[in-house]
Amino acid sequence: MNRRPTLLAALTLTAAAALTLSACGSDDSSKVKDNDKIAGAGPGSETSASPTAAERPKIDLPSDLSYTFDWPETGDREKDAILSDSEQSIKAVDLAIVNQDALDKPYLYYYEGEAAATTHKFIQNYVDHEAAITGAYRFYAPQVAVDKDGTASLSYCEDQGKAYVKYLKTDKVKKTKVTAKSYVIYHTSLKKNDKGVWVIQKIVSQSGSPKCQP
Repeated sequence: MNRRPTLLAALTLTAAAALTLSACGSDDSSKVKDNDKIAGAGPGSETSASPTAAERPKIDLPSDLSYTFDWPETGDREKDAILSDSEQSIKAVDLAIVNQDALDKPYLYYYEGEAAATTHKFIQNYVDHEAAITGAYRFYAPQVAVDKDGTASLSYCEDQGKAYVKYLKTDKVKKTKVTAKSYVIYHTSLKKNDKGVWVIQKIVSQSGSPKCQP
């Protein structure tokens, strides 16, 4: 979506964070310093609980945003839980942008440590430029793996071709052409916390990935 790599370019921002969102973006896989922490971004607990034990935050997004997640259920309980929580984590970040709040509680529910710090910076860029997002987002080609130590990895593609930046002061939408960079691959590292929620600890992305081209 012109929201991760492309959005940053549209906002004339540097792609310093691991979350570079949008179609005219650039490769992004930066690391965050250990002391770059924000409230609510602490490490997850070593223990795990049933996924049904936690009450996930309610995420209500405006009608001008639509999402398609082309990642069907795998039949594996843990993998399906990871896909479900990851879907909500994506929407939670967009909700923070819509709310213009870089400390929005729903996204902090799903992001911890390094991932929370980089996501905070990403959202703050939108807040600083009084910009939001609009359009349609599609996510596809998920690959998920679960380790015995309670950690997991998930990679997936995003089509940003029909998503755009919207400037709040003027309500102007900045549309960009669809290019190879409109297709972004994400790699996330997750861990199940003590509430049974799969939270993201690290996330990197690369725009123009050959694996995600149509």
